[in-house]
Amino acid sequence: RICVITLAEAHPLLQSGKTIKSINYQISANCSRLQNKVSGKSKRGAQFLTELAPLCRISSSDGEEYTIYSCIRGRLIEVNENILSNPTILQEKPSTEGYIAVVLPKFEESKSVTQGLLTRKEYEEVLLKRLTSS
Repeated sequence: RICVITLAEAHPLLQSGKTIKSINYQISANCSRLQNKVSGKSKRGAQFLTELAPLCRISSSDGEEYTIYSCIRGRLIEVNENILSNPTILQEKPSTEGYIAVVLPKFEESKSVTQGLLTRKEYEEVLLKRLTSS
């Protein structure tokens, strides 16, 4: 029932051989994802995220900046602080150690979240359509 947020295989940071310069969990002057303190079984203190809530900003060495969004509603359980000191694991191991965050959707919404996900094959078809149309 938990969701691990990672970069998609088709993300420009993973495709074009860019170098990640920095990762910043400071979303605004008053909001840092690093200040998320969770305790207990009910995950008290966790920041609540909407689908459009930014999780972090990633800057590449060519000056591009990418904002990574939650994409699901739920409580922010954890951010991966390891990528701050070693940003290359985001590119080297994006689906394991290079995850960005862990989000726990509301129990009653978790079924609709998983039903709306694409299968691996559907995702590859979407990517193929995107490539052929551009």
